[in-house]
Amino acid sequence: MAKLKTTFFCQNCGAQYSKWQGQCTACKEWNTITEEVLQKPEKSDWKMPSSASKRASQPLKINDIDTSQEARLDTADQEFNRVLGGGLVPGSLTLLGGEPGIGKSTLLLQVSLKLPYKTLYVSGEESQKQVKMRAERINPSPSNCYILTETKTQNIFKQIEALEPDIVVIDSIQTLHSDYIESSSGSISQIKECTTELIKFAKETSTPVILIGHITKDGNIAGPKILEHMVDTVLQFEGDRNHVFRILRANKNRFGSTNELGIYEMQGSGLREVTNPSEVLISQKDEELSGNAIAATLEGMRPLMIEVQALVSTAVYGTPQRSATGFNAKRLNMLLAVLEKRAGFRLGAKDVFLNITGGISVDDPAIDLAVVAAILSSNEDVALKRDFCFAAEVGLSGEIRPVQRVEQRILEAEKLGFSTIFVSKYNKISLKKTAIKIHLISKVEDLVGILV
Repeated sequence: MAKLKTTFFCQNCGAQYSKWQGQCTACKEWNTITEEVLQKPEKSDWKMPSSASKRASQPLKINDIDTSQEARLDTADQEFNRVLGGGLVPGSLTLLGGEPGIGKSTLLLQVSLKLPYKTLYVSGEESQKQVKMRAERINPSPSNCYILTETKTQNIFKQIEALEPDIVVIDSIQTLHSDYIESSSGSISQIKECTTELIKFAKETSTPVILIGHITKDGNIAGPKILEHMVDTVLQFEGDRNHVFRILRANKNRFGSTNELGIYEMQGSGLREVTNPSEVLISQKDEELSGNAIAATLEGMRPLMIEVQALVSTAVYGTPQRSATGFNAKRLNMLLAVLEKRAGFRLGAKDVFLNITGGISVDDPAIDLAVVAAILSSNEDVALKRDFCFAAEVGLSGEIRPVQRVEQRILEAEKLGFSTIFVSKYNKISLKKTAIKIHLISKVEDLVGILV
């Protein structure tokens, strides 16, 4: 029997100490340091699957290295493929995090059921019957997906060796434990050891592995920060459980861009891919109403048309209210000051409420012009035309500033049937023939003269 070795880990940040102390010097949290037992068994009955390719790494001249890309595995999910950069890379390790109940398990089970490859779905949180009930609700058709309820990594690898799956999904990494470490599941040392074993398996067998990770109250993935450094891709599944829309982002991606995002709609039968987000973010109305304006924004590399709603009314109480939902309240105050100073609108004694429809939050400065147009429309009680849209930033001196990738925004507006888009005249636009009219303006006063 090997001698027991103990060490102390901070459960908040993963810092390691040789003895116990009250406060973690790394993250300054109190009473988060706990003792964990580390014990490596002298012999193990588990071996790497025989199908693994054993090769010794040798130095190669940089000009002799083969740069041809290996074919990615198509997940049959357009939004998931977009965020990954085109599909799953063989031998990659992907970590998916998100709030409890947001739909992480539903998303990966739905992807596993649609995959044309042999997939092993390992669940450490639900029984096989529970997974089967959810699978029948999502996709009742036959699938090439195998369900395993196990938390011990040595047993998981034995089943993998027997089944030889093309893709492995682990739900979740916090529930796994290894015989190499004698501490409870979810501890810092167990998470690191289990992830290391999975990385070794993925790289030596070229089998992509997808992990689900829990998150802390701060929104970070639970466990040591080194976990995010160890994996190849870190995905974040976001959204408000009170709304039906979910957003999938890539915080880290060694094989693609981190600017892409996927949008899903939560339904009773699972998650529906939203290929055209603008149709769900813009409300359908039969008549024109004042205070509504359409903005052409970008989420990562993806153009979106969103609806900005404003309500300007006389302040009943002494101090006027300024409220913004989905928009920075300080930036709203700045735009109101610009309108008062540069355009002559007396809004100091009026309540102003602003809302971005769809329950999303936007920090793109290109929606400034749409915010100003919505406020002016509500203040004057004049409805804007439904086929008008806006894409420009407003400066402190009232100038209309150019925004990035304006041509991509213009083409998206044209595709969705808008007739006129207002942009800065300082944008360099090289589009030759477009069905949409491009209205170039340089000052806020120009917009006031057109709309009011």
